Amino acid sequence: MTRATSLLAVGTLAWAMASGLAAQPAAIPIPGGEKGVGFDDLRWSPALRRLIVPAAGTGSIVLWDPRELAQTQIAGLGDTEEYQGGHDAGVTSADEGRGFVFAADRSSRRLLVIDPKDGRVVSSARLGGSPDYARWVGPTGEIWVTEPDDERIEVFRLDGNPPKPVHEDFVAVKGGPESLVIDVARGRAYTHLWKGKTVALTLKNRGVAATWPNGCEGSRGIALDADRGFLFVGCAEGAGAVLDARDGRLLSKLRVGNGVDLVEYSPRLSHLYLAAGKSATLPILLVSATGALELVGEVPTVAGGHCVAADESGNAYVCDPKAGRVLVVRDPFGP
Repeated sequence: MTRATSLLAVGTLAWAMASGLAAQPAAIPIPGGEKGVGFDDLRWSPALRRLIVPAAGTGSIVLWDPRELAQTQIAGLGDTEEYQGGHDAGVTSADEGRGFVFAADRSSRRLLVIDPKDGRVVSSARLGGSPDYARWVGPTGEIWVTEPDDERIEVFRLDGNPPKPVHEDFVAVKGGPESLVIDVARGRAYTHLWKGKTVALTLKNRGVAATWPNGCEGSRGIALDADRGFLFVGCAEGAGAVLDARDGRLLSKLRVGNGVDLVEYSPRLSHLYLAAGKSATLPILLVSATGALELVGEVPTVAGGHCVAADESGNAYVCDPKAGRVLVVRDPFGP
């Protein structure tokens, strides 16, 4: 494995991030992605203070440091494949926990444990099915990987030093699972069914605590305001919805954008971001104290920009698969 760092604090990138002009997103080019990258997931790591960018067919993960405007490429994670559209090959999802990065490789059907300090894959495990999203579950020390083709979540525990993932369980989610978010405060994980429902799972025994209607025709992205107890749903038809994470009540829904996929929430700004790939926009919604949604702005992005993440400094990130880059949107709207 190789780990290379480059500084990009020059030209339009530094200017755009400093200016706060939402209509002029800067861009982070992905090494080896000039012909396109099959993005499917972006993840901000508060512990690493980095954006984790699984770069699919490039055989790498990119770690972006917004303070230094620098990127670190962890390469050699799998076979490189030319972008053909879609996101069915290579490392397409990753998360961080205990100082390691956990990555799901769709091509090899393996779960990788990576040390981000030197880029080494310290261990791996065979997945039982084709992976979608990988998420770290801190309270139980587990990695949950969604496998929608088999309508289940595969659970791995970490053993040893260096840690190795060991298969622990399959959790059936009939009609899903789509997306996954962990609610440490309530001891739950939330995922969607494809058609208009959200499932709450208990972390302790992995049972279904509840299944709630979420107001969407097609359920896609998921995010959480843990402090206020709001669960956010991205609706494929073009909308964002808010559920009460305690009892599943639909608190509000706002139609905006088209082709909404992943969603992200900024606790500092109380802003919900919707990645709308068909309308090539990033709607930014204010979430009130009661869970009501209000559109505060809509930023032009790119066609196919279906994944989004946000850091702690007011930056949102949108994937640009066709150009093989990640757009940086400086949120200009106050909390």
